[in-house]
Amino acid sequence: MPDLRVAERCLQVEVARNLLDALLDGGVAVPYSCRAGSCHACLVRCVRGEPLDAKPEALDQASREQGWRLACQCRIVDDLAVEVFDPQRDGRPARIAACDWLSPTVLRLRLAPQQPLRYRAGQHLVLWTESGIARPYSLASLPAEDPWLEFHLDCRLSGAFSDAARHFQPGDAVRLGELRGGALHYDADWQHRPLWLMAAGTGLAPLYGVLREALRQDHQGTIRVLHLAHEAGEHYLADSLGELAASHPQVQVELIAAADLAAALAELRLVSRQTIALLCGHPTSVEAFARRLYLAGLPRNQVFADVFLPHAR
Repeated sequence: MPDLRVAERCLQVEVARNLLDALLDGGVAVPYSCRAGSCHACLVRCVRGEPLDAKPEALDQASREQGWRLACQCRIVDDLAVEVFDPQRDGRPARIAACDWLSPTVLRLRLAPQQPLRYRAGQHLVLWTESGIARPYSLASLPAEDPWLEFHLDCRLSGAFSDAARHFQPGDAVRLGELRGGALHYDADWQHRPLWLMAAGTGLAPLYGVLREALRQDHQGTIRVLHLAHEAGEHYLADSLGELAASHPQVQVELIAAADLAAALAELRLVSRQTIALLCGHPTSVEAFARRLYLAGLPRNQVFADVFLPHAR
């Protein structure tokens, strides 16, 4: 049986055991969320030995050369020694510039990084509290216009990070993990094509950034924004979206409550097969959006989706 070493701890594990599962079962605190190699919350550094990596392309070459691996995508095939991601050593420092409630359950967090961060609309970051709680969140800010990094935290349900976030104060320190691309972005080649942005809950955060980027680049096609919320009071960016629609005639905004989703989707009609659709939110909602678009005749390669998974405790 291979040995798995973490600091002074030595664990004996079965051959081909998933690295993340072995660490968690051994009492090693490793944050995780998607288990699909997308969120990058479960980064570990291999200091001796090499696991079998099912998704090497998920990390850039520089990160891999430094020994970083995604624990959820690796299996232990021989003796292995790893270091877990240490936000104090490996993360980038930032301070909370502002935090306020956009609705009873959505907290807007604005961070000021110690060093400027290069990113694009639609990307996401792993955020770390000072106590070592981590979770990936999508950026709602726009690098060309906003001096802060903005995130919209869904605090409707209890979760380790969201529970901690309820007590955040301006000036508090946080750490930033790895910046990820994600599936959501704006492409200048889409400028004259219809653009549909379909979000559930705080899945609106990255799409709000993409919307503003499209307008910044003077998007000429129609932009249809659909936001699904549990109830009317949770359309937390209704005013901001309304202001954008009032000043940009190509923008159409639809606010839908969960009880009305089936009827709203049934009424969706494709005006052009050139439409580009970006979807984000809970997997169930994203699946419902995608299914309706498929039935409406939109080619799958014109649909880009990112899902927000439930909180990991």
